Amino acid sequence: MHIDMTDYPLLTKANLPEQLRQLPQELLPQLSQELRHFLLKTVSQSSGHFASGLGAVELTVALHYVYNTPFDRLIWDVGHQAYPHKILTGRRHKMHTIRQKEGLHPFPYREESEYDILSVGHSSTSISAAMGMAVAAAQAKNQRKVVAVIGDGAITAGMAFEALNHAGEVKPDMLVILNDNEMSISENVGALNQYFARILSGSFYTSLREGGKKILRGVPPLHDLASKAEEHFKGMVTPGTFFEELGFNYIGPIDGHDVLGLVDTIRNMRQLKGPQLLHIVTKKGKGYAPAEADPIGYHAVAKFDPSASTQPAKKPGLPVFSNIFGQWICDMAEQDERLQAITPAMREGSDLVAFSKRFPNRYFDVAIAEQHAVTLAAGMAIEGLKPVVAIYSSFLQRGYDQLIHDVALQQLDVLFAIDRAGIVGADGPTHQGAFDISFMRCIPNITIMVPSDENECRQMLYTGYQHAGVAAVRYPRGSGTGISANSTMELLPIGKARLVRAGQQLAILAFGPLLTACQQAAAALDSTLIDMRFVKPLDEHLLLQLIDSHSHIITVEDNAIMGGAGSAVNEFLLQQGFRGKVLNLGLPDHFIKHGAQQEIYQELGLDSAGISKHAERFFQKN
Repeated sequence: MHIDMTDYPLLTKANLPEQLRQLPQELLPQLSQELRHFLLKTVSQSSGHFASGLGAVELTVALHYVYNTPFDRLIWDVGHQAYPHKILTGRRHKMHTIRQKEGLHPFPYREESEYDILSVGHSSTSISAAMGMAVAAAQAKNQRKVVAVIGDGAITAGMAFEALNHAGEVKPDMLVILNDNEMSISENVGALNQYFARILSGSFYTSLREGGKKILRGVPPLHDLASKAEEHFKGMVTPGTFFEELGFNYIGPIDGHDVLGLVDTIRNMRQLKGPQLLHIVTKKGKGYAPAEADPIGYHAVAKFDPSASTQPAKKPGLPVFSNIFGQWICDMAEQDERLQAITPAMREGSDLVAFSKRFPNRYFDVAIAEQHAVTLAAGMAIEGLKPVVAIYSSFLQRGYDQLIHDVALQQLDVLFAIDRAGIVGADGPTHQGAFDISFMRCIPNITIMVPSDENECRQMLYTGYQHAGVAAVRYPRGSGTGISANSTMELLPIGKARLVRAGQQLAILAFGPLLTACQQAAAALDSTLIDMRFVKPLDEHLLLQLIDSHSHIITVEDNAIMGGAGSAVNEFLLQQGFRGKVLNLGLPDHFIKHGAQQEIYQELGLDSAGISKHAERFFQKN
């Protein structure tokens, strides 16, 4: 992708932060404008996270201008907003490769750049990490400064408050910047966010403050008195009280798009001792009208024409597993008024938009608070409701203790609809759903189902919902096989697999959506093919039959091999004294980087050709 850099005279001179810091401060507004336009140009041609970066342009420029990065530490929470940071830290020429295989990582990534101090992808980690770095800097006496940038969505998570509380006690020299744009991915929810928005966007506080200053400006004694009164009033009505009670010196809110004002403020705060919090107000999608109007739709984009007022319509394709869930939960809610839907800030991603509109009193978006989501479901289940927790596989990791202690231990009736299981693709290692089978399989009192197609997904959701106890249905990101899901719902027998093809000597046991990729190998080798359906409990009766009639068994799954479904089969076969050969195919023992789903499957040998090659080599050599 060629971009004429003559359109960006200042940006060309600021390929690295040390070059940026050589520019006169009065040129920073023009640089910000060029940076915003360059971001629009590159992402529109390559795809990627978009609106968040547009809103953080001036802040990024100001931070790298004031701080001596990378010696001074700059931590971005989540990292959706870090594209301008990548552009200013020597990666401008690679922006067209972002999120593509072997290209730039979608989030800050330590292996990619010395300016990416913390690899991120999940929210609310920045303050904890920054505090650790600030403590280390104090002990080393190296004068290093530390800054954490966190959004008003991410700060709703419990981990952020734990870090704020601890920092207020230890009092390290650090700056937390609260980037308040009233958005995370979906609209922010919760009392704290509503408090910020109501107070800071309201005219009462602003007009009282500014009007009082204007009237009394010419009377110095009264003006001083009014200033003191303002501080007391500010303490009563703004978030400053909250943060200052936690031990932070609170400054703000200030305009996050005034780059000159940001530089002056941040430069002053850089010299202050102890924990500091700067509250800035920005607009997600700033500078590009369609993104400002629809920050959710422009959060992450495919390639689009910047001159158009809307993004290109999605081409019709195969049904998406998330849509299967979205339709099922609405249908189920019509039948059972006890059903409650819970999501940790993933309404759009989990396809709960329709449910939230049709059943608003039974819809609970808990913000970025996965632990709370799981235990909220436990409380509902204790009182006889039927909670369904819609959660991404990699996000369920954050609620693991609650899954064990608050739900499974108490054998509560909770259904987990686990989206983005297996390879998710472009979002990379922080988002690959590689571990859910492994970390759930060892938990007592849980039933784990893995649908191979759209209809199985619908029927398993129904089966898990009707099951008396903890149930999990894990399904992948993206499209299914094209099979029509039955409108009716039927109970599947718990722990029963499905014979797809009968063969000889070799049996292929497929767990989940890779069943389709196994069919080529099964046909070529005249092998038995089983849709296992259940990871826990396994179909032990069928496995006993296979032991008697087959000498070779292959397990295939879209989960880590270590501790996964194949491991469950191995354990059972060893218990039964199986003397044949076993091969486990799945995700290897390393973190899987970003790339298109099909590219990754091919690289790992989990596409049709790869599974066939594995199977032929295994069967012929043994």
